[in-house]
Order: sequence, then C-alpha cells, then structure tokens
Amino acid sequence: MTPDPIEKARTAWGDDLPDWVELLAQACTHESQNKVAKRLGYSPTVVSNVLSKKYAASLEAVEDKVRGVYDRKTVDCPALGELPSNQCRKWRTKARKLNSANAMNVTMFRACNRCPLHKGQADEE
Repeated sequence: MTPDPIEKARTAWGDDLPDWVELLAQACTHESQNKVAKRLGYSPTVVSNVLSKKYAASLEAVEDKVRGVYDRKTVDCPALGELPSNQCRKWRTKARKLNSANAMNVTMFRACNRCPLHKGQADEE
C-alpha cells in the first residue's frame, strides 16, 4: 500500500514541515503524485523526494511552483502585471539569455533583468 503523502511529509519533516510542502502533500492526496508532478513540471521522483525531505537541490524553485499552482501566489510583474509565481520563475529562467526570435521573449528579457525579483536569484529549474 502506498503511504499517505501527508503522513510521509510529516514523518520526514517533523515539526519543520513547511506549509508549502504540506500543500504539496495535500495535492498528492487529491490527485496522483504523477499528475501533481506533471502540473508542476517536475518528475514524480522530485515530488517524492521533496515530500521525503531527500531533495538535494535548492527547494526555492519547487516552492515557487507549488505556491503558484496550488496556493495561487502571485507577483506583480513590471511587464505583465499580476501573474502566478511559477510563471514569473519561468520567465526569469528564460530571461537568462536573449532570444530575439520572439517579441515577447525580448520584452520579458528586458523586464526580468530589471526586476528586483530576478536580481541576485539563481533560478534553477
């Protein structure tokens, strides 16, 4: 029998369980872990490792995606206005390199590289 995602997270994280990890676990109880992972743009292994507190990379990108998709966290983008935090991170990641083949990419390259959210952050996926 597959362990309950919420119990899995509580056991692994203990009293240090972040609210967004609990939100991720709750999402996995309502949908399959595979569907949650796909919605976030990660593999099911990443989701499992986060719930188990075994994810070796930075959790910042995962947190942004979970909050954007499941918590409806938004940011005020200078170019697009209010948008989900996961979409902000997506544009910040794309803005590392200028892609002049698309006008929107140029606009976002300029906007993201001037934005305080982008400055000094490692936007790993």
